[in-house]
Amino acid sequence: MLKATRITSLLIIAMIFIMSCSTSKEARKYRSGIDGNWQLKTVTTEGVTGSVKAELLGEASINCFVGSTWSFNKNNSLGSYSINQNGGECAAVKRNIRWSIYEAPGEPKLFQFKKLDNNFKAIEEGSVGYRFSILQLDNNTMKLQNDVTYSGQQIAFVYTFSKN
Repeated sequence: MLKATRITSLLIIAMIFIMSCSTSKEARKYRSGIDGNWQLKTVTTEGVTGSVKAELLGEASINCFVGSTWSFNKNNSLGSYSINQNGGECAAVKRNIRWSIYEAPGEPKLFQFKKLDNNFKAIEEGSVGYRFSILQLDNNTMKLQNDVTYSGQQIAFVYTFSKN
């Protein structure tokens, strides 16, 4: 009898833990929508006039990212992006990532990812990662916005993807 009570108690605790860690219905919808292969079509800036010379995601220039291909697997939260050489202007890169939907109580859901090495370990120390507001997500288009400080002012990079 005591053993059955102990097992029942452990099962109840495990169920509460699993339920508290589950993602919301909205986050699951975003994960399903993001799942698949995408191409980055444009990167635009908001909050600044003129051209911006910046290294995106600590990796490469805006021109190098345009045309990059991205893949996301909702089942294991892994993905990657690949940057082409673009006529020798850019270094070819294939970067593994771990992605998720960030949920803070009372806040909009955010897309986030961390860069991984070939052994799927985080490349950057500590909590370095990237978060984006989800501006649009449908069967064909995804728009993400990344707010940053550039030359002392707040600006946004808007990434527009099309699904392959």
